[in-house]
Amino acid sequence: MQRGTKSGAAWISVLSNTILIVVKVAAGILTGSIAILTEAIHSAVDLVASFVALFSVRKADEPADEDHPYGHEKAENVAAGAEAMLILVGAAIVGVEAIRRLGQDNELTDVGVGIAVIAASALVNIIVSAYLSRRARQHESAALEGDAAHLRADAWTSVAVLVGLALVEITGEAAFDSIAALIVAAAIVASGVRLLRRSTSVLMDQVLPDSEMDRIEEAIAASRPPEMAGYHKLRGRKAGARRHVDLHVQFRSGTSLERAHECAHDLRDAIERALENADVLIHVEPEASVRPPGAGDAPHLRHG
Repeated sequence: MQRGTKSGAAWISVLSNTILIVVKVAAGILTGSIAILTEAIHSAVDLVASFVALFSVRKADEPADEDHPYGHEKAENVAAGAEAMLILVGAAIVGVEAIRRLGQDNELTDVGVGIAVIAASALVNIIVSAYLSRRARQHESAALEGDAAHLRADAWTSVAVLVGLALVEITGEAAFDSIAALIVAAAIVASGVRLLRRSTSVLMDQVLPDSEMDRIEEAIAASRPPEMAGYHKLRGRKAGARRHVDLHVQFRSGTSLERAHECAHDLRDAIERALENADVLIHVEPEASVRPPGAGDAPHLRHG
């Protein structure tokens, strides 16, 4: 296992979830708490998601090939979508079981043990999710970001379970255990929907954020050669950590093909310096070519 890499971070998530599942199942059986058992189910879903993340980050790092000329980066976004669906499945299991047991007279034992286990689980998830978040930002990894989101949700749901178990201990009313489990299910659903929305936006080739598009245009303005008449059809999208940018650049009459090609390469390099992990494609056109209305020389207009 390599520390500091995307695969290394994914392996840490796998190991932590495996340990937490074993501990939570044991505590759930010992105490008879549905909330603790649903927490174990949540961790089991997260374990599957961690393996999905591990596979996807390895796949995303593979170079482009004949079948995938644009690379494999979107494997991470597909994985994030799969993780979101797994979260929602886990929430359904938790919710159904909590409702089923809400009206039953369930006797809980050794509640103090359950409280200690869930408190330790929350602490572990906070630490591991913080580590995964740092690695996700470092590598711009959608899969690791999804894994970190799972564990943050686990930490918060553990707090809900702690409150429920504490109320059971104080009041002697076992219904608080099922109520806590329902709160857990609601939190899991919210986490899954957010993650699904983010992964879907990338898979649908949503435009890059305005801040990144502005950086592209600033780079063009700063390195714009005198031969350049204007540009249009500036587009940007993201796949995994890779950004794909393309635009049409128009050159003034009399500019040689060699000079236009040289200028296009300079523009490409300027954009790639301004925007990390960017793959830039520039289409060279003569000034007299047909342009969208209003394209002109205005560098702030984005047509496509």
